[in-house]
Amino acid sequence: MKNQRPIMFVGTASDVGKSVLCAGICRLLKQDGYQPAPFKGQNMSNNSYATPDGLEIGRAQAVQAEAAGLFPHTDMNPILLKPNSNQTSQLVINGKAAGEQSAFSYFRKDNRAKLFEVVLEAFQRLNQQYTPVVIEGAGSISELNLKSRDITNMRLAVATNAATFLIADIDKGGVFASVYGSIALLPPEEKKQIKGIIINKFRGDIRLFEDGKKIIEKLTGIPVVGVIPYFKDIYIEEEDAVSLRTKASTIKEGMVNIVVVLLERISNFTDFNQLERDARIHLYYSDHPEEIEKADIIILPGSKNTIADLLTIRKKGIVTAIHKAHQKGKKIIGICGGYQMMGQQIEDPHGVEGKQQAIPGIGLLPVQTIMAKEKKTTQCQFRFKTQKNWCKGYEIHMGITKSLLGESQPLSKLKNGQEEGYLLTPSCWGTYIHGIFDNPTIIDALLEGLTDRAALPFNYKAFKNEQFDKLATELRTCLDIPYIKSTIFDHKITTN
Repeated sequence: MKNQRPIMFVGTASDVGKSVLCAGICRLLKQDGYQPAPFKGQNMSNNSYATPDGLEIGRAQAVQAEAAGLFPHTDMNPILLKPNSNQTSQLVINGKAAGEQSAFSYFRKDNRAKLFEVVLEAFQRLNQQYTPVVIEGAGSISELNLKSRDITNMRLAVATNAATFLIADIDKGGVFASVYGSIALLPPEEKKQIKGIIINKFRGDIRLFEDGKKIIEKLTGIPVVGVIPYFKDIYIEEEDAVSLRTKASTIKEGMVNIVVVLLERISNFTDFNQLERDARIHLYYSDHPEEIEKADIIILPGSKNTIADLLTIRKKGIVTAIHKAHQKGKKIIGICGGYQMMGQQIEDPHGVEGKQQAIPGIGLLPVQTIMAKEKKTTQCQFRFKTQKNWCKGYEIHMGITKSLLGESQPLSKLKNGQEEGYLLTPSCWGTYIHGIFDNPTIIDALLEGLTDRAALPFNYKAFKNEQFDKLATELRTCLDIPYIKSTIFDHKITTN
């Protein structure tokens, strides 16, 4: 399969379904004998993943790699921005933290030229190994104030000669204006890269949109290659936290109610995906103290800015609610930033998270955290508590947490012999390990004393594979796959 150009999916806006569609296309092409690989030049997300070689990429590209049957690699997402405030983000280049940057300094033209070189170099390496590369754009393709600094949308499409498809979310409303306007604002050299339009999240009978397709094609001169229905029966891990508030917070009788504290800068909320699939558990997200206090188990998740989020939840009264729940004997668990918050003190002598150099913690665990300049990103194997089986997870954090009592009370032991986390009681512990609840024996331990129901057999990895296959099948029924495939053949690939 030579002479293939990359295929690219861009959007009229953010959250139109690009990430999920790219995952589905990766799986579909893999089923058809291709060797696809995902690529997103620049991603902005606090939901990240540690690669097998101990580096960091956006979670969406890790999911897409899984759909393609590949191990995730930093070439799939060479630039990652992890927002830690409304104006600053941590910049990750080729999997390694490269410091904090304000939006103003990041979008300077000289900086962007250098970053675009990084993006192209990563693409070239992928393109030499896989065919085709499936590229995901970011946000809208027609943000005119940012186009001169673009490194991930149409500038990349032109540089790689990608066969590009524009996705619009009809559920947002205004689909005709968003599609027509997005294309009308493109200069000719960018417009010619657009080979098709995809309408996503259609509710109702798709046949009713036949006239709509014709209107869009007449307005733009570009074919509508499919209309994807709004589906809720296919589960693909999400990258953005925008949907977390929609997950019901009402307590459900007869189930173990677990609340994840909804932090403003929540990260790695995919830690809780498998808990959501457990029939014994009702999991919800909340930042309301009364809803948090009602739960059987409270989980403090990861955060991109632990100090800022701790200040916020203290102001909202959530810390008080956590203490009340702890006094009632409810289970309190901290993951990564949440683990740091549960200690006595957090210090930031190097200004890693901002200007505040120290803050008292929630005070449940006798530990202290000192923020470090270097980030730890690694996959790990460990034994949880007294369990004999090896579990898997990964660490991504910029902090060192130590006991204040002189003696450690580790939660787990890593395969390399190191101790990890802190176990105060069976009902109160903290850990740096993300993905800890992807291990069924740890879920059973978490629920001990709260339910007599045994876990139903459930293989999360197999389940995710089934969902990728279901998504690919759905795309075959609603997209013109033969036409989409035809656009990637017999075109010269450039990287100018």
